[in-house]
Amino acid sequence: MQFGIFTVGDVTTDPTNGRTPTEAERIQAMVAIGEKAEEVGLDVFATGEHHNPPFVPSSPTTMLGYLAARTERLILSTATTLITTNDPVKIAEDFAMLQHLAGGRVDLMMGRGNTGPVYPWFGKDIRDGIPLAVENYHLLRRLWREQRIDWQGNFRGPLQGFTATPAPLENTPPFVWHGSIRSPEIAEQAAYYGDGFFHNNIFWNKEHTEQIVRLYRQRFEHYGHGSADQAIVGLGGQVFMAETEAEAKKRFRPYFDNAPVYGHGPSLEDFSEMTPLTVGTPEQVIERTLGFADYAGDYQRQLFLMDHAGLPIDVVLEQIEILGREVVPVLRKEFELRRPEHVPSDPPTHASLVAAGPDAPHHLVDPSRDRLPVESN
Repeated sequence: MQFGIFTVGDVTTDPTNGRTPTEAERIQAMVAIGEKAEEVGLDVFATGEHHNPPFVPSSPTTMLGYLAARTERLILSTATTLITTNDPVKIAEDFAMLQHLAGGRVDLMMGRGNTGPVYPWFGKDIRDGIPLAVENYHLLRRLWREQRIDWQGNFRGPLQGFTATPAPLENTPPFVWHGSIRSPEIAEQAAYYGDGFFHNNIFWNKEHTEQIVRLYRQRFEHYGHGSADQAIVGLGGQVFMAETEAEAKKRFRPYFDNAPVYGHGPSLEDFSEMTPLTVGTPEQVIERTLGFADYAGDYQRQLFLMDHAGLPIDVVLEQIEILGREVVPVLRKEFELRRPEHVPSDPPTHASLVAAGPDAPHHLVDPSRDRLPVESN
C-alpha cells in the first residue's frame, strides 16, 4: 500500500503569531515537505493545482520536475490536475516530459476543480464541467496512445495529423486517478477506463464516502476490469498528532478555528466526529485510519493533508516525521494483514505497467468498449 502527503499550497496567516508566509516561502516549504516525505519512507508526494489566491501551486509539473531532481524514490503526483480548464495537449506533453525527467516516478489525478471563477479565466464555462472532463480526458488518452491524431470536439480547436511530443516514457502513459468529492459522473469515468478513483475524504462523513466509492467499485466490475474489490481506490485524510490527545487539540485548535475552508464553523470536536479529521496521538491516528477500510473496502493509496491553515513549516515537518516513523509502518502491516490475496496491494506504477506489456488494457484508448455486456433481445 502506498502512503504519502498531498498539499493544497494555501498561503494562510499563522493565527498564533499573525505572520503570513510569502509566496516564495510557501513554495520552498512545499519542496521541503516533498523531500521530508522521501526521507521518512513515504511513497507519494502530490500537489494540488490552483490559479487563485490564497494558493500558489499554479504549475504542478514545474514543482514536481524540481522535486524529481531532488529525490530518488518518491512517486510524484497531483491532487489535482484540472482536466476541464487545461488543454489536453498541454497536459499530455507536460506529464510525458515529467515522466522522462523523473524516470517514470509519475502519476496524476484528474479533477474538475470547484472554483467557479477559474473557468472563464481559461475561456471555459463551469456549467460544462462534466462534458469538458469527459471530452478532454478521452482526447488525452488518444494523445498518449496514438502517434498521429485527427480529432474534432466541442471545446477546443480540431487537430489534424497531430503528434504530441515527447511520447510517454517507454511508450507507457502514466497511471491516472480521477479525484472527486461528490460527482458520480467522475466515479463512472474512472470505472469506465479502469483508472483509479481518489476520494479526498477530509470534508465528508463516512456514509458519503462509502456510497461514492461503492459506485466506482460496482461500475469498475461492470466494465470488466476485475471484481469490485479489486478496483483501485485512494483516500485522503487529515491528522495532527502529539503525545496526548489534549496536547494535540490544544496545539491544532487555533489553526482549525481560523482555517480558510472550515474555520469559524463547526467546533474541532464536532468536525472530528463528522469527518475523518483525527487530532490526537499516533495510536489514535492508526486506529482511525485503519477504520477507513471498514467502509471504503481494501484500498491502495492513502494520502494525508498536513500543511494547511497556516501551520508553520517546522511543525509540518515534525508531523511528517511522526507519520513516517511511528504511524505508517504500523498501517502498512495492519492493512496487509486484512487484505485478501486477490486484491492488489499497490496501484499500478510505471514499472508494473511496462512489465504488463504493450497489449495490456492500459495501452488501449477505450479498454471498456469491447467489454460491455451484450443485451439480449
